[in-house]
Amino acid sequence: MSASTDTVRVSERLDALPFTRRHGKILGGSGLGWALDAMDVGLISFIIAALAAQWKLEPAQASWIASAGFAGMAIGASLGGLLADRFGRRQVFALTLLVYGVATGASALVGGLAALLVLRFVVGLGLGAELPVASTYVSEFAPARIRGRVIVFLEAFWAVGWTAAAVIGYLVVPSSADGWRWAFALGAIPAVYALIVRWGLPESPRWLASRGRNGEAVAIVRDLEAAAGRVSLEPSNDGVSASAPAPRARVGALWSPALRARTASLWVLWFCVNFSYYGAFIWIPTILVAQGYDLVRSFGFTLIITLAQLPGYAVAAWLIEAWGRRATLATFLAGSAIAAVLFGTASGEVAVIATGMLLSFFNLGAWGALYAATPETYPTALRGTGAGWAAGVGRIASILAPLSVPPLLAAGGAPLLFIVFAAFFAVAVVASLFLREQRGRALS
Repeated sequence: MSASTDTVRVSERLDALPFTRRHGKILGGSGLGWALDAMDVGLISFIIAALAAQWKLEPAQASWIASAGFAGMAIGASLGGLLADRFGRRQVFALTLLVYGVATGASALVGGLAALLVLRFVVGLGLGAELPVASTYVSEFAPARIRGRVIVFLEAFWAVGWTAAAVIGYLVVPSSADGWRWAFALGAIPAVYALIVRWGLPESPRWLASRGRNGEAVAIVRDLEAAAGRVSLEPSNDGVSASAPAPRARVGALWSPALRARTASLWVLWFCVNFSYYGAFIWIPTILVAQGYDLVRSFGFTLIITLAQLPGYAVAAWLIEAWGRRATLATFLAGSAIAAVLFGTASGEVAVIATGMLLSFFNLGAWGALYAATPETYPTALRGTGAGWAAGVGRIASILAPLSVPPLLAAGGAPLLFIVFAAFFAVAVVASLFLREQRGRALS
């Protein structure tokens, strides 16, 4: 059999499987890294608020703490996808966690803004590759009929990590002058465990088969089939390793006539959603403090708002297979636009919490649908590159968003700021309508 035939057979056998405990292990092991990414981003929102007071930072200086990490993420996402298509998904996973863990632990020891900015950039390099590679990896194991739902469940680990960050931010950061240092230290510890878990996960059989390593791919598929109580007599064909296209060729292929419309839609989506999400959620604790709430109360409000992420993911996980990718994504993005306007004009504790929860619900449901749609847009040989570059473009927006918040607040306060975020969500709604619907279809 040819390498392309081997790839088709591996894909068919993976799609024929039920969801087993082995799938659950792959989902959980990948989700740990996802939660770490969320915990890091969430902790920074609390640490910025604390350091702004402790180090007497100007708003522009505080914004650079967030943007430095996102600058690293932009580079990490783009390079991570290329590396995952060249060397495999699992090895890149391990590398991202190692870089993240070391740099986060070192952040607890910094004595000034310059050193923190450098380490935040290095942390971003590690975490930037984490999310697109993880979603690519899990999507290549998930059966076609439930693939979207599985990826939304993977994205739901973001809520777990962000909730953990909110708890640490509420209990640890305000507890002492060194509370933010302890928060960084706590963020580094789980990376050690996640690194161990990642090395115990198998490589993607779809990627192995696409590289001509069919013997290894079939062995992994057989293991999954055995976990499902099935015995396959499919012969193994070791094949010959296929040569990988050069990185420049893979990036160029994203803009080939067959793929350019999908790539353009995804890049617009990732840019707009990143701008609105990170502009809002990184700054929510600081904005609440500026509105007169003390540090502890603003952190408490943020914790409550964060909890609304979980039902957002749950509803998106159901709708993505019932309605499809485009309809689910467009609906949650439209809800995010409306919620952003309501939150920006809210006054009083009840209104702030209620509209914040609404924004959290819709925005994170949209993220789940976007992560489900992104990797399945591209063929296996380009899947990591396509997802990584889309995330990299999004990270450019996440760099710009925190920097834009201080001048927008100065120009028109929270109402103007969140109207701008709503406008970005509205553009994303339009872009989502141009995505290719992949519900129930096998990965190409």
